[in-house]
Amino acid sequence: MKVGYVLLDGCADRPVPELNYTTPLEAAYTPHLDRIAARSRLGTVTTVGKGIAPESDIAVFNMLGYSFDKGYPGRGVVEAVGAGLEVRDGDLALRANFASARGRVIVDRRAGRDLTPEEGERLAEDIEKVSLKGATCRFKTTVSYRGVLVIRARRPLSAAITNTDPAYVRVGGFGAAKAVSASDEIIRSSPESKEEAASLAAELVNEFTAKAARVLEKSETNRERVAAGKLPANCVLVRDAGDHLPVLPSFEERHGLKGTALVEFPAEVGIARLLGMKMVEIKDRRDIKEKAAKFASELRDGTVVYVHIKGPDEFGHDGDARGKKRSIEAIDRDFFSTVRGALEGTRIGVSCDHATPCTLKMHSADPVPLLVTGEEGDGKRFTEASAKGGSLGHRMGKDVLGLVAGEPVRQSGA
Repeated sequence: MKVGYVLLDGCADRPVPELNYTTPLEAAYTPHLDRIAARSRLGTVTTVGKGIAPESDIAVFNMLGYSFDKGYPGRGVVEAVGAGLEVRDGDLALRANFASARGRVIVDRRAGRDLTPEEGERLAEDIEKVSLKGATCRFKTTVSYRGVLVIRARRPLSAAITNTDPAYVRVGGFGAAKAVSASDEIIRSSPESKEEAASLAAELVNEFTAKAARVLEKSETNRERVAAGKLPANCVLVRDAGDHLPVLPSFEERHGLKGTALVEFPAEVGIARLLGMKMVEIKDRRDIKEKAAKFASELRDGTVVYVHIKGPDEFGHDGDARGKKRSIEAIDRDFFSTVRGALEGTRIGVSCDHATPCTLKMHSADPVPLLVTGEEGDGKRFTEASAKGGSLGHRMGKDVLGLVAGEPVRQSGA
């Protein structure tokens, strides 16, 4: 049996006034996904845990069958691995955002979301000028406003520190979204334990934050951005610290199937590398047609082909319901049209890593829809409302891939 597994980043939503109080999934014209859903069983999924609005990294881990009661390495480590940076146990690795601020007040957490790759590289070169007391730092820009920071000191550092980014908090070692306001400020990192390693880590993060802001304030790239009417990327927000590499069973050891990943962003790339999955390169991350072709060509017996599709999530963060609807329609036209033609002899699962409601402009703890193809279908569309009444019932994220890969389907309660 061939197995295909599709996660739509932040696709789930809530009814919005702009779409006549329907969700973007309900409002979208998706004839190909509708045909697939009609011959599938539906259900809902809590990807990480009840009441948790998860970040993508921990949500994807769970949706790939890996949950962490303790010992989660932190998104910083995952993204550093995905970005190709060396991380040793005792290093401090953090996810970073270029942001815009006036003093300590944050104007835009993503610096206008319009940084070009060239601008990001030049800003990263500016940050390389930062020198820390008794430690070294390596900063790498990844995609748009995103980056990774790795700090190495003479002594081991602890990840038991708070974020400087006010939009996320640490919950059991992983990140969860929280509501933000227009007056939010850059937070000073503080230790979450009495260990000297945590105090030193927080001190170094605060030192980096201050020195990076001074360097970026003088950046020629930012002068050019301001002259062009754009927001300056004049500070760096960090979150989700990690201080060790995880020891995990490989994807094949966990599931008894080989894993192939079609992913491009650092978090998903890092997860695939940590799990020993085969990586398939996509020349242009925005080319959904190429991703669909690669997805279909990689399907083979004994292998799970996992594809992560960005797009809907960003419109959710921007509160753009119509844009999210158009993004879903493009995915249907350019991706699910190909998937629909590859159903013969293939078991397909479709879900989301989390919800990003346009009304919230952030991740939420809402359950997300799940679709699994099979001989019997529920005859419904892939929407939030249809999924609630689906025959698969409610599932936890860590159990979904086993279900998609063919374990016996059993009804389970919420």
